[in-house]
This record gives sequence, C-alpha cells and structure tokens, in this order.
Amino acid sequence: MKMKETLHLGKTAFPMKANLPVRELEWQKDWEEKRIYEKRQELNADKPTFVLHDGPPYANGAIHMGHALNKISKDIIVRSKSMSGFRSPYVPGWDTHGLPIEQALTNTGVNRKALSLADFRKLCEDYAWKQIDGQRTVFKRLGVAGDWENPYVTLQPKYEEAEIRVFGKMAENGYIYKGLKPIYWSPSSESSLAEAEIEYKDVKSASIFVAFQVKDGKDLLDTDTAFIIWTTTPWTLPANLGISVNANYEYVLVNADGRKFVVAKELLEKVQNEIGWESVEVLNEYKGSQFEYMTAQHPFYDRESLVMVGDHVTLEAGTGLVHTAPGHGEDDYQVGKKYGLPVLSPIDNKGCYTAEAPGFEGVFYDKANKMVTELLTEKGALLKLDFFVHSYPHDWRTKKPVIYRATPQWFASIDKFRQNILDEIENVEWLHPSGKVRLFNMIRDRGDWVISRQRVWGVPLPIFYAENGEPIITPETIDHAATLIGEFGSNVWFEREAKELLPEGFTHPGSPNGEFTKEMDIMDVWFDSGSSHEAVLRGREDLTFPADMYLEGSDQYRGWFNSSLTTSVAINGVAPYKSVLSQGFVLDGEGRKMSKSLGNTVLPEKVVKNMGADIIRLWVSSVDYESDVRVSDDILKQVSETYRKIRNTMRFLIGNTEDFQPKEHAVAYEELRNVDKYMMARLNAVVDTCLTAYKEYRFSTIYQTIMNFCTVDLSAFYLDFAKDVVYIEKEDEFERRAMQTVFYSVLVKLAKLLTPIIPHTTEEIWSYLKEDEEYVQWSELPEAESHVGQQELLVDWSNFLKVRDDVLKALEVARNEKIIGKSFEAHLTLFVNDETKALFEKLNANLEQLFIVSQITIKDAAGATAEALAFENGAVLVEHAHGETCERCRAIKEEVGTIEDAPTLCHRCADIVRSDFPEALVAEAE
Repeated sequence: MKMKETLHLGKTAFPMKANLPVRELEWQKDWEEKRIYEKRQELNADKPTFVLHDGPPYANGAIHMGHALNKISKDIIVRSKSMSGFRSPYVPGWDTHGLPIEQALTNTGVNRKALSLADFRKLCEDYAWKQIDGQRTVFKRLGVAGDWENPYVTLQPKYEEAEIRVFGKMAENGYIYKGLKPIYWSPSSESSLAEAEIEYKDVKSASIFVAFQVKDGKDLLDTDTAFIIWTTTPWTLPANLGISVNANYEYVLVNADGRKFVVAKELLEKVQNEIGWESVEVLNEYKGSQFEYMTAQHPFYDRESLVMVGDHVTLEAGTGLVHTAPGHGEDDYQVGKKYGLPVLSPIDNKGCYTAEAPGFEGVFYDKANKMVTELLTEKGALLKLDFFVHSYPHDWRTKKPVIYRATPQWFASIDKFRQNILDEIENVEWLHPSGKVRLFNMIRDRGDWVISRQRVWGVPLPIFYAENGEPIITPETIDHAATLIGEFGSNVWFEREAKELLPEGFTHPGSPNGEFTKEMDIMDVWFDSGSSHEAVLRGREDLTFPADMYLEGSDQYRGWFNSSLTTSVAINGVAPYKSVLSQGFVLDGEGRKMSKSLGNTVLPEKVVKNMGADIIRLWVSSVDYESDVRVSDDILKQVSETYRKIRNTMRFLIGNTEDFQPKEHAVAYEELRNVDKYMMARLNAVVDTCLTAYKEYRFSTIYQTIMNFCTVDLSAFYLDFAKDVVYIEKEDEFERRAMQTVFYSVLVKLAKLLTPIIPHTTEEIWSYLKEDEEYVQWSELPEAESHVGQQELLVDWSNFLKVRDDVLKALEVARNEKIIGKSFEAHLTLFVNDETKALFEKLNANLEQLFIVSQITIKDAAGATAEALAFENGAVLVEHAHGETCERCRAIKEEVGTIEDAPTLCHRCADIVRSDFPEALVAEAE
C-alpha cells in the first residue's frame, strides 16, 4: 500500500465541467416528468398566497435579453417565495392583438384585401399561437417554472369575454363616451394611438413667424396692424381658426421697419432678433385680456381667426400669441371648445388633405409644409422661415411621425375618476419610489384615454348603432355580446350581422324598422392587457386579486402599470396590485441600445446553447436591475468565472463529505472547535443577508454575498487549511468530522439559497447530498441559526484575520526573496503585543495549521528583530523551517527521519498510519 493511499483525498463523481447546455435539458425533462412545479404547489397548498402577476410579452419575434432579465427576475422571486412559506403560483401570459401581427402577415405576402375580415383575423390568430409556442420554448429553456400548459392569452375567448365585461362596467359607470377631439394619429398605420404607443425621435422642422392682419380690433387696434404667431407645423395653418393670448401678459404694439405688429412685451427683443428688424418703436401697451374676441384675417383663406385667452400660452418661446387649430392640438381643442369654434381637421386617415383645405386637397401633410410657406410668402404674411432639430412623436411600431388629428373616437373619461386613481397610487407599495412620482404625474396630467383603434386584429368595441345613429351600450347588449364572444371568440363579431349579435327580440326607439349596425373599431391593445386583473387574477381559482406584485420594465409606467390601474380603479375602486417593481433596459457592454444594424445583440437562445441557462440566470442576479443594465459576451464570460468558482467550491465540499453521514457523523455546534464555530457564524450571516435580500428583491446582494463567501471565507481561508485536516486526519477523527459538519452545512444552505437563481446546478448538487427531500426545489430556504457568543466570535476572528493578512504578506516577501518556496517551508516568529497573545489563547487554535506553516514561535512585540517585517500591531520574521518534510502531510518537522518504524513521517502521521494503515508502514520498510 502506497502512503498516498492513506490520505482521505476528496473524491466525487460531481463533474468539474458543468456541461450546462446538455445537462440542463436532462434536468428539465426530469422536472417535467416528475411534475416538480405542480408538486411544489401541492406542498404549499395551505400556505399564505403570494401572486406575482405576469405582464404579457407581445407574441411576435424571438425573445431578447430584456425578456430574459424580466422572466428570470420573476422566476427568482416566485421560487424564493415558494421556498419561504408561500403558495406562489406563476401563470405566464401573452399579449396577442394589434398592428405588429397584421404587419408581420402582410410582410409574408398575405393579401389582406383579398380576404374577409374573419379569415384575415384567423390567420392573425394562427400566427400569434406559433409565436407563443416559440417564445414559450425559450422561456422554459431558461428554467422559468410556471403553469406553461395553461397560460393566459389575450386572444382566448374567455379572456376576451372578461375584457368586454370590463368595458361594460366602465360604460355603466358613465366613463365611456364618443367624441371628436384631437388625438395621436399615425398616418403610416392609419390608426389612432395611445400615449404608450408613442416614442420620440429628433426631426428637422420648419420654424415660421406669420402675420395675421387685424380685421376687428375692437377700437384698440387698427386694421393696418398684424398679430404675429410662431409655429413649427406650417401644415396645420389651413386648419387655423384662432389666435390664443394669455390674459395676464403684457403685449406691445410696435412699429417695426414701417409695419405695425403685436407681440408679447417680454419676447419683443427675441422676436426682433429672430425676424431681423432693424428699427423698432413701441407705440402702445395692452393686457392680453383686452384682445379677447378681436378677429384677424386668415393669411390665405377668406375667413376670420378669433382671438381668445388661454392659460396654455407661455413665454418660453415664440411671440406670446399662439396659432390655434382646434382639430390639431389638445390645448387648441380645449380653448376652441370654450369659445364655440368648430373642430376642423382637414386631414384624412392617410395623412392627406381633404376638400376642407382648398388648394391642398390630396397632398400629404408633410409635403404641404413647403407649399404653405410659399403661399404665405406670396401673400406677404411670412415674416421669417428657419429650420431647427427637435424631439417629435413617432409611432413606436412603424417608426414614422404621428400627428395630432381630430377624429370621432371612443374615449374613457379619466377626468371622472382621476382622483380615485391618484388616491389608489398612494395605497400601493412602490419598490422604486421614483416610479410612484412618475405614474402619479402621468395620471394627473393625462387627457382622456382614446380606446378605439381603426384596425382589424383585436377585441371589438361592443357597441351597436340605431338607425338614427344613436350608440347603444347597455348592460343587456354588452352581457349578450360578452357571452357570445366567450363561447365563440371575438371573430363572431365580424362573422355575424349586428342583429345576430343582439339579444333576441331586442328593440330600440331609434330603430323603428328594427335595423342596427355595429361598431367596427377594435379596442386599444392596452385595454386588452390592462384587463388581465379581471380575466386572470379574478378569472382563475389559483390566483388572487389584487396581485401582490407587478414586475415589468420601466416603460410600463406609461403602459401596463397605467392601463391596469386605470381599468381596475374604474370597475373595482382599487389598484390591481399591492406592490410594483420596475426594471431598466438591457444595453450592450458599452451602454448602447442593442440593434441588429449595430451587430451588438445578445440572444438568449444563443447564450443558452453555448453557455447554459444558469449563466444567464446568474447574470440576472448580478446586475442592479433598477437602472439600465449591460450585457455582452465578455460580461457573460466574467459571470461564467464566478459560476466556475462557486461550482468548484461546492465540488470540493461534496468530494470531502462523501464519507460523511450527517445523521451519524454531525458534530453538535457546542462541541465544534472555535474556528468551525466561526465559519458557522459566517455561514449564518450569509444566510441572514440573503434571506433579507430575497425579501427586498436585491438579487445582486445575494450574488455578491455568496461569491465573497466562496472566495474569501471558504477558498482563501477555511478550505485552504482544511486539507491538513480532512485529507490527513483519521477518517473518524473529531477535527475531521467537525470540519465535515461545517462543509455539509455550507453545502445544504448554499444549495438552497442558490436554487431560485441557478436551479439546474443546485439540483445537480442536491443529488449528491443526503437530504430527505428528493429535489432541492421541494425544500425550504434555510434559516439563519443564532448561537450564544456568535457576534463575539465574528469580532475575534476578524481581528485574527488581520494578523493573518500580515503573515501572508510576510510569506509572500520571503517567497520573492527565495527564503521559502511553499508556505509549509516556513518557520514563523510572530512578535506580537499582549492583546494579540490573548487573542491567540482565546481562539485556542492550531496556528501552524491556520497559517499553513510548519513551525511558529511567539515572542513579545518589543523584541522584534531588524530582519522582521513590521506591521501595525507587531512584526513577522520568516525563516526556513528546520527538519525534513513529512512524506504524508508535507509539513517540515524535526522528528522526521528519527521515528524507527516510520522514518519518512512526522509523529502525527506515524500515529495515524500505525493505527489505520499498518500495511503502508510494511510497504515502506520493504
């Protein structure tokens, strides 16, 4: 028998190489077959419920790293809740209606005009289901646990029915109305847009100053005077019906280069510089209120423009006189309504002028900018034309500019319950306080919600019209339509005539002949997803209302958080969520937005195939998701290094507990050595920190805490000197079993703590442990144990580790000076003060073992020699140890070579070998 065979070298089948892309698939197959998620729900059946309601991703295209960040974050929360005393079911969802799917089909060559509405909608539905299947596969591959076979999908008949009923309750409460007012309109998609569907891009626009000649100056202004307006949208001038001033501002009548004009007094100098007047004389001053009800001549049409007063007029830019077109601006609409102006919007669905704009009919609005300025020049009304770059609203789908345009639309009146929504915002826990302010301000300032869309693929507005054009929205008609849609799906609305969709025998005074028509607009897609609290939280027995949490990207303050809150308060009087958590966006390694054109995209599918899902999951836990986060191949490689460190640490622990049976060999805490108790104290501190971090959703704290524990406490300290115990001592030696007790506790507790984050890896680790639960996912998160004197231990060992740092530095210097090679070759003389001596005695530790040296001498600090390396509380002298190297433990001892039956061993190793491996001594003697 060779001497090496007398050592208890850690051996394990737990592989060093994770091979995650292959092994994860095996684990996932096993989890599916064993119904791991379902059994976890059964285990938690009688526990308090925590519901994280899934915000539905849109069913179109491959998922990106933003999806991965979001879904994995949710999974970490749900798994941690499931392992800490809660029944936490997870029902994934998908948003499926809207323009992108219509466009995607058109891009594949589908001729929409050659199909009936119902047939085209069926193609949209089939496409959506294919997209759902594709995305679901990747989400599952990322290890996200949930009820994947029973998700909620906004195109499902029962979901659509619930949405119709939400609309019905809002109508019953008096919140739904039809109106003609300016809204965001996208000529490129020929549809109205909600605020959440708007994004801003820089564009170059014309900046013009225009003179409106006074027609009726109410005996204050002569007709040879002109009001000057400033606008950046020349194309809206054909719709001008008025000029707005602020009642409280001072305005001046000036003679500028021989012409008389009116501008705001405070802006006169700026206007003079902009237009380039050389000579300006102030003739008179007026209050804005004095101009009210004056009229001006439209610069190129034979009609008047009414002068009105409005609070929306500011002195930030322009002239203090605002061009007002009630059909093309929210403020314009409001002031025009107050003064009884018609809502003129001479632009059609495609963005082209109608016959209501003589001279421009059929021209696309943007092309008319130049035509308008040329006409103004011809009429002598254009005072200055310039160009500037500014931020302008665009359709977030087509990426093309939108306009404000008055069209007949269906609205939800926010005004009627705005205060209720604001009050509910106060009752929600905003885990990012800035989110509360952001949403509060949005609700406070938003106009009424345009809920109708001029598209095909969506849930129809359940509205009928009588012969006289009167809209019919009654509880009876809505209930009947909802029931039909719940049974047949929303396609029934487009397949049947209005009469077939109404209750049998339905009559209405506005339809003497019994004829009816139906609304063909669909509902805003935010109304779809915003109804999920009713369709899902209230619609499924395993969920609860309101949800405990909504978690989405920060863009959802204007989207899903907003629409869900609005619809829920409208019909339930309460917010649909108790707490809201939001995340930033995923950028590339340099902080740029990811795009195919830049070639900087990182696709989850590709990462999973190359590195494994647990690497992405560990990356998610490493980032501060409150802000925008970065990801790149290099960043993921760094995360892989952390993963490897954690895995190798766990592998070492597994390998050195193979012969350890916790129920037989575990040493009680009170009997552990001081250093083992310290490591248990550190482990409990890690558990405590991580449990708090899970409760507060601070995943990066868990990542940092466990990584530091593995690298600093374990690898760099405890496991570093552990080999001298677990390899060298007798199998059943107390010191060895004590360390194995700590090893095993670390294994079990870290495996549990890491399960919400890297479940594939921890399940593999668990399969090597001797625990009662078959799967770590069925266990509970560990508890942080508290022992008497634990805090004092932490302080004492913290002080010891400072001394150890000094020793390590001295050993490094000695190594560089070739005094020693490995630290075992060292003889240390520690010159320390009384306080440090007392600490050594209190710790009652084997200092040679802890410092991994062969010999130590302790002396008074006052006796430090010149050769010793000085430190804050003493000095360290490193010399080469005296004696020979023990063949078995590799320490240098003076007795090696003097023991008759074991000449190559030290006393400790000779005793162990004589007792347990006498045949090795025989082999050595031979």
